[in-house]
Amino acid sequence: MTFSMDDFAKALEQHTYDFSKGQIVRGRPASYENDGVYVDIGGKAAAFLPASEVGLKQVTDLSQLLPLNEEREFMVIREENAEGQVTLSVKALEVRNLWKHLAEMQDTEETLQVRVSGVNKGGITVDAEGLRGFVPRSHLVDRSNLDSLVGRALTVCVLEANEQNRKLVLSQRLASQAASFSRLSIGQLIEGTVSGIRPFGVFVDFDGTSGLLHINQISKNYVSSPDSVFKAGQPIKAVIQDIDEIKRRISLSTKVLESYPGEVLENPEGLMADAEARMQKIREAEAAAAAQPEPEAPSTEPEATEAPEGEEAS
Repeated sequence: MTFSMDDFAKALEQHTYDFSKGQIVRGRPASYENDGVYVDIGGKAAAFLPASEVGLKQVTDLSQLLPLNEEREFMVIREENAEGQVTLSVKALEVRNLWKHLAEMQDTEETLQVRVSGVNKGGITVDAEGLRGFVPRSHLVDRSNLDSLVGRALTVCVLEANEQNRKLVLSQRLASQAASFSRLSIGQLIEGTVSGIRPFGVFVDFDGTSGLLHINQISKNYVSSPDSVFKAGQPIKAVIQDIDEIKRRISLSTKVLESYPGEVLENPEGLMADAEARMQKIREAEAAAAAQPEPEAPSTEPEATEAPEGEEAS
């Protein structure tokens, strides 16, 4: 029994190719056109990849990104037309993989570079590797002039990545804090700016992060209200008392710099001007104390005594 070309054509017509939207298929670029690439995916007609769907980034030379006959994955974005041709995308596949990666980054301290594309009432919009992201004003390091950020590159971490809702919320402040934490140590003198005043203490912005100067750490004397000592925007120097990396909290103190109780209340300018020298004296005193030999513990064994003549020592 012979199998003619007509029989082969009829067999192809009877064969069903279930290419559905969103499906991942493997194929090989077969030929280039001005507006895209024809791809062999094993269907009854070559699939078509429009030039606009080649990738998240613009490409001028299709042959460099998609060499002929080199197999790779594509995503189906439009099902078969009347001629049996499906439409493919590399861009959609990259977007899906990028959303997956960003969702995984929510649980890590991994950061990424974004570029500021615009400003709105609540913060800034950014280009995150081809996706549109949002950084709330409260999650920016510099919140004073948002327009000046347009066009700049920022390092951010992911707060929320929801592909279904196309919601990508990022934080520059937390990314900066993560980097800053590795450079901070207890006992370090920092220089910053008062960013907020609350009944319980003062928030201080420094080196891309922030710390809390609790009301009990302002002075060795009683302080009735933090705003009686500090004003928003005021420069301040303080000493790191504690670092909680899990809760991302830094505790500060100014009272350790006082020469006498209440000095920060009576002479804050003098104390701040002399903060480095005072901190140096504190470190020297701590080093001297650490170098002192520890006193010997008294012996608990009874001293040996000589026995009287004619008697044996017991």
